[in-house]
Amino acid sequence: WDLALNYVSDAPAAHALADELRATGRRVITVQADVADAGQVADMFERIDAELGPLTALVNNAGIVAPAARLAAMDIARWRRLFDVNVIGTLLCCQQAARRMSTRHGGGGGAIVNLSSRAAEFGSAGIYVDYAATKGAIDTLTKGLARELIAEGIRVNGVRPGIIETDIHAGSGRDVGAPEIAASIPIQRLGRAEEVAEAIAWLLSDAASYTVGALLDVAGGR
Repeated sequence: WDLALNYVSDAPAAHALADELRATGRRVITVQADVADAGQVADMFERIDAELGPLTALVNNAGIVAPAARLAAMDIARWRRLFDVNVIGTLLCCQQAARRMSTRHGGGGGAIVNLSSRAAEFGSAGIYVDYAATKGAIDTLTKGLARELIAEGIRVNGVRPGIIETDIHAGSGRDVGAPEIAASIPIQRLGRAEEVAEAIAWLLSDAASYTVGALLDVAGGR
C-alpha cells in the first residue's frame, strides 16, 4: 500500500518513519490531525483523496492511556479525553472510510482494522478501567460495523494486543519493563510492535478475504 501516516504532535518521528517507508518504493505522506476532532479528521481524509487517490484500507491505531488510578480517583476530563480519542476518533475515521470505500457510495470496497486491547476483556482493575472500557467499545464497534458493511465490500476486523513495547505506557506511569510484568505473560516477554503489524497486514490482505468481524489476540497467551 501507499500510506497516509497520521500523527498528532510528534512530527520528527512521523517524518523519520515516512522517509524510512519511502525507501521501499511506496508513496508516503504524513498528515497531522487529532482524531478526536471531526473537522481535522475530515480534512485529513480530503488530503488523502487529493494526494493518494482512492482509499482501500484503514488502520485505526491512534489511542491513549492515562496515569494508573482507581475509578474513585478519576475525573471526568480524563474520561472525556480517553473516549474522545479512543472511541470517537475511531468512529470518525470509520465513518470517513465507509463513505469512500462502500459500494453503496460508489466505492470499490476495502478493509478496516481497529486496534483494541486485551484490556477490553481483563478490565484493567486498579490500573485504568476507563481505558479498558474504551477498548470494550471498540470490540463492539468492530463486530457491529463488520456486519453493517460486509455486503458493501468492506471487511472490518480488530486486533487486540497484549503488553507491547511501545511509548504508550509512558502515559500510564507503569514500568512495563519490570521483570514481574514479563513473568505474568505466558510467553514470558513483552510483544513487539512488528508482531502486531504482521497481524494487521494479514487482516488487510486478500489472504484474510473470508475473515469478517474477528478479534485477533496478539498477546503472548495472555
